[in-house]
Amino acid sequence: MIKAIVTDIEGTTSSLSFVKDVLFPYARTHLPDYVRQHAQDPEVARLMADARREAGAELSDEALIAQLLDWIDRDQKITPLKSLQGLIWEAGYQKGDFDGHIYEDAARQLKAWKQQGYALYVYSSGSVHAQKLLFGHTAYGDMTPLFSGYFDTHIGGKKEASSYQAIAQQITMPAEQILFLSDIKEELDAAKAAGFNTCWLIREQALDPRAEHRQVSSFDTIVL
Repeated sequence: MIKAIVTDIEGTTSSLSFVKDVLFPYARTHLPDYVRQHAQDPEVARLMADARREAGAELSDEALIAQLLDWIDRDQKITPLKSLQGLIWEAGYQKGDFDGHIYEDAARQLKAWKQQGYALYVYSSGSVHAQKLLFGHTAYGDMTPLFSGYFDTHIGGKKEASSYQAIAQQITMPAEQILFLSDIKEELDAAKAAGFNTCWLIREQALDPRAEHRQVSSFDTIVL
């Protein structure tokens, strides 16, 4: 019996194009000035120190900015970079530069599942801060009260079974009672290896009945 649902964001609850065509370019454009202006802020200073450790060198601020931009261009899942992006997006949300995109079917079903008593969680490569910002600024209002917890790469990579084992431990629920939703096969493979139930969101392609994971085209067709 499913008692908890863990959902991915990009390509699952939200459009890939929103993340790739709105959020990422916004962060890339604003990162240099943001780092220069906030380098002395305690949180930013800590993230810059973490980024220097990831780079393996004591880089100057300008060299570090160049490294961060290179990581963005190569789509590297570097945790301090993700956290910095979250801070930049927070400023963008607060200015009203954009709203968080959520598919209508995802918003409707997440609300319905919450009302039905399912525990809802988010697991995304984007930072927890960025996750809360996205769900907190949607066309459907603030959706953050729907979720009991959020996970990012601090708990481990999304293609590693150990990450899902750690999530099950943190939410104190047997893996077989948890459903993981994603549009990425390798993530679903890792979740399944950890004992999770899985469901593969295929929004823009024909469903494959022979696929290794149950496939659906929208949240409306997910049977719990």
